[in-house]
Amino acid sequence: MCGILGIVACGGGSVSVSEPALLSMRDRMTHRGPDGAGVWRAAGVALAHRRLAVIDPTPAGHQPMVSADGRRALVYNGELYNDAEVRDELARDGMSFHTRCDTETVLAALVRWGADAIGKLRGMYAFGFIDLDRRVLILARDPLGIKPLYYATARPARSGGRAEVVFASEIPALLEHPEITARPDVATVSAYLTTIRTTVGARTLFEGVSIVTPGEWIEMKFAADEPQVKRRDWWDLSAVARGKTRADHAGTPADQVRSAVLDSVRRHLRSDVSTCCLLSGGLDSTVICSVAEAIGRESGAERLWTYCSGARAEGVAGGARDSVPSDDFGFASLAAGALGSRHTEVPVTREMFAERWVSMISATGVPLSTPNEVAINEVARRLRADGKVVTLSGEGADELFAGYDGPMTESARHVASLAGCGGGEWRRLGGGFQLDHNAWIGRLVKPTIFNEPVWRSLEEDAALTGYYRDEFARLADQGDEPDPLQVHLRFMRRVNLSGLLLRLDSATMRESVEGRTPLADQAVATLAEGLAMSEKFDATGEVGDPSRYRTKIALRRAFENDVPREVLLRAKASFPLPFQQWVGDRAGVLRESALARELFSHAAIETVASQPEKLWQLAWPMVNVAIWSRRWWG
Repeated sequence: MCGILGIVACGGGSVSVSEPALLSMRDRMTHRGPDGAGVWRAAGVALAHRRLAVIDPTPAGHQPMVSADGRRALVYNGELYNDAEVRDELARDGMSFHTRCDTETVLAALVRWGADAIGKLRGMYAFGFIDLDRRVLILARDPLGIKPLYYATARPARSGGRAEVVFASEIPALLEHPEITARPDVATVSAYLTTIRTTVGARTLFEGVSIVTPGEWIEMKFAADEPQVKRRDWWDLSAVARGKTRADHAGTPADQVRSAVLDSVRRHLRSDVSTCCLLSGGLDSTVICSVAEAIGRESGAERLWTYCSGARAEGVAGGARDSVPSDDFGFASLAAGALGSRHTEVPVTREMFAERWVSMISATGVPLSTPNEVAINEVARRLRADGKVVTLSGEGADELFAGYDGPMTESARHVASLAGCGGGEWRRLGGGFQLDHNAWIGRLVKPTIFNEPVWRSLEEDAALTGYYRDEFARLADQGDEPDPLQVHLRFMRRVNLSGLLLRLDSATMRESVEGRTPLADQAVATLAEGLAMSEKFDATGEVGDPSRYRTKIALRRAFENDVPREVLLRAKASFPLPFQQWVGDRAGVLRESALARELFSHAAIETVASQPEKLWQLAWPMVNVAIWSRRWWG
């Protein structure tokens, strides 16, 4: 896992950034790559890289990696899980390899196929690829959005107005470019208050800074003064990929899911450095750990190391029921005992939470999303101290196999309520339903939160509502005529999962740890997409009846003999930290932040700052915005 950076001058110009400035931008991401660093320059191009060595940690894997003819170069962040298959295909086409590093495979694929490689690669990745002969830059991100990639356009004065494309794995590195200024995107700030996600489509919290969306490949021709942009989307190929994936796995839906997950975990365990697993005691992480333990036992590997983080119940004062932490430690201990893993508990205290909350925002340059980002960061810190570099995590199953009971039930009711309104109503209203049902600060409350001129300038959250409406309609039009409830689940995958994966990347990479997600894998995703909804969710089923699982039905059936029954039937626990009580420890920053005072009404600031525990759904996003804004603008 790595940190990547690139600057490409359009129109035949030269890169405006000096060598010291380029190295400073790159080394903002040293935590993403403590094992090595590199720079490559050519006419109008500068690429830079920080390396976390996982596959072939020898100098042979050094980046930027350049083709034999010196005309193409790659900076790559990720892991390719079908490396052997892609290499075999390229070898049959006459290409030779000199390392075991998957970076060389990706470079060869791009040299041979260009953007058509989009359908060939299975993995988590973000990369920038330069073809000097064609004067083309390709920016790409994996289909589920596991690895981040941001970009912006600068216009240095010395360039005569010609554009300069800048891209990086993290926003602070990108914003260190001398011609890119950190300015808040108020529409995205408003969206964050509702969604606690730091992006809306391609928009970020910074004006002029965009993110490559999950599955997007952006081809930029930079011969002219302005980049000529062509976009492709992996999900446009998903119907073909889905059919192929189903054909790869025989038997019942549960058999197919089991086969796909076993294959994915095996691929995700490939590493030349020490690995471990996160074990929360929920179904998803326990499935991954059980498969990883079995694979390790077959190969004679050392005993599996597992880690769990959370808050201990005795550290929580009395309060509302939803302030009590989930019993992750108890369930994880039960699962670890059944697996025989070497298990470590990593507690998060109130004092640690308050400190880490601020330090993480300062380091990443963006607000936290879910509060348990702190717990993920703390467990990553601990496992790295234990010498572990790669960890497997359970993200993905809820969005792919319908694990969220409440949201799925409400979506089903919403679909049923529109049954008599014509075939198009669910398409037109689905995005609005998803936005309102899952809101932290709802649209009806926003006029009391913002200062009146700010709210008026936002046109009642037009950017946010428009994105949810259009994205839901776009997903509804993918593939064959869909089951409306499948589209709601597809929307959760597109919007919710991408946010959780950004959270995992940010929290683990701060500690130079590579987080891998075998369930959030494109082959598993295409298989799950092709399952009937009845194989994923049953609104009438009862948890506790093995023949009538309510959520993640095929996944539970696939592994019901591999995990403890208590774990198999455990209800979903969304926020294992008692942040509702802890959020008040930083609420005073609302009164101190210049941007908060500019955006939020005095009444909203005083009300939330005075009652943060009671108004935690307002306090969490508002305080995050205040801490974030103070980091950049005082």
